[in-house]
Amino acid sequence: MPIIQAVERALKILDLFDEFDKELKITEISDRMGLHKSTVHSLLKTLQQHHYIEQNQENGKYRLGLKLFERGNYVIQSMDLRKLASDSLQRLSKESGKTVHLVVLDGREGIYIDKVESATATVLYSRIGRRVPIHSSAVGKALVAFKSLEEIEKLIEDYHFKQQTPKTISNKEEFLKEIELIQKQGYAVDNEENEPGVFCVALPIKDHTGQVIAAISMSTTATRVAEEGLEKPVEMLTVTSKEISKKLGFGFSK
Repeated sequence: MPIIQAVERALKILDLFDEFDKELKITEISDRMGLHKSTVHSLLKTLQQHHYIEQNQENGKYRLGLKLFERGNYVIQSMDLRKLASDSLQRLSKESGKTVHLVVLDGREGIYIDKVESATATVLYSRIGRRVPIHSSAVGKALVAFKSLEEIEKLIEDYHFKQQTPKTISNKEEFLKEIELIQKQGYAVDNEENEPGVFCVALPIKDHTGQVIAAISMSTTATRVAEEGLEKPVEMLTVTSKEISKKLGFGFSK
């Protein structure tokens, strides 16, 4: 299938902006794209005309436009999973006093599609739309663990086990051992593997075919888990994951 170069370049420009680079100079965009400033200027003006990019008049830098927010909300609103899970997430966060996430798999990463923070939540680093690696996050592991070995092997072929923290899984062998443990115990954990000081526990959510289509997690501090233990969080997550899965048509024998 032929690639339309101008469209590809415009999309790559949009991908340059993230939580760390919210605004960029045209020279920065030009350098990162490896394109002449005049070419980048034309692409930016086109995106700006359609409100996908806007320019800060105070410093001349470019940033993402509100059209992306508008379109992104259409996508989120159309996701039945998010709607079905909303009440369950709200209740779990309120009862646990912890930050609760709903995550789906996108390629080799998990992506947050919903998040609920309790008034007493201590973990605030995450946000809807943020991506997390499958090897260092509890939700990522939960999304992958219940696939077939063949699917898992294919997913981690040439995978880069980036060292997020000193506790991050660093190779395929460690990852497969972790997956085996998750399959036995039914839940996944991230013990300061993705963010220092943060502990997450996650369970899968299944659809009517029995396939894992999402994961739900609770996040708190590693210190709090050491004091309170894992039994209660796992119990609460299990109830909620079953509740959401049932709404999606998955039948439980227990």
